[in-house]
Amino acid sequence: MNDLATVMPDRAPPRYLQIAAELRAEILAGKYAGSRQFPTESELCQHYSISRFTVREALRRLQGEGLIARRRGSGTTVQPAAARGGTLHQPLSNVGEILQYARDTHVTYERRSDCAIPAKVCEQIAEDTAGSWLCFTGVRRQEGDDRPLAATDAYFHPRLAGAAERLDLSAGTLFGQIETYSGTAVGKVTQDIQAVIATAPVAAALELKRGSAVLQILRCYFDTKGRLFEVSVSHHPGDRFAYSMHIDVDS
Repeated sequence: MNDLATVMPDRAPPRYLQIAAELRAEILAGKYAGSRQFPTESELCQHYSISRFTVREALRRLQGEGLIARRRGSGTTVQPAAARGGTLHQPLSNVGEILQYARDTHVTYERRSDCAIPAKVCEQIAEDTAGSWLCFTGVRRQEGDDRPLAATDAYFHPRLAGAAERLDLSAGTLFGQIETYSGTAVGKVTQDIQAVIATAPVAAALELKRGSAVLQILRCYFDTKGRLFEVSVSHHPGDRFAYSMHIDVDS
């Protein structure tokens, strides 16, 4: 598969990216919903002990993602979902953001019979995926919205069968539980993103017309020894989900 993970130097990200990440998480968690005002530049400078330049860089990034609007004389306001076309703008650039996504949405998985990973999926993975894997399926929804946000199939390596029996299928993300129950730590996550046509089962799960365009995110989870232990395939309705990420340019 196309590995979109980038090996970065062992250093902390720029301060403005850290601030943008914190504010993004607060926005997506609904902290500034309703009558709650987004903080001013001066308030952010004081709260984080940073310069106005750093604040403006962080806000510029959030504005580019469509999460906030900035107008001279009116300050900064959080864009409602309706202003973004009802779409969830979700950053999924690292494991922490994947976990945040799981906290901001809800899903209940069902255990299926052990099965082989579909051939079309295996073709995109440059790893050994032979054999019968532990299979789970679920439909994810955003809090306060009953429309399906994602249909996900998750496959775990058979060596994790013992841990899989202990999973709480209503607790959201599964790989975090697998880490806890098996002692398997995530060393790397790769992802491949593409637009595809929904199959009949995917269209039915997402309440779409058959043949609708959907966004497919294929993730592979590796342990610290480089062994593949989970493959997940998620399909998102094109009008309800936007993938956002940041790319840092080394100076």
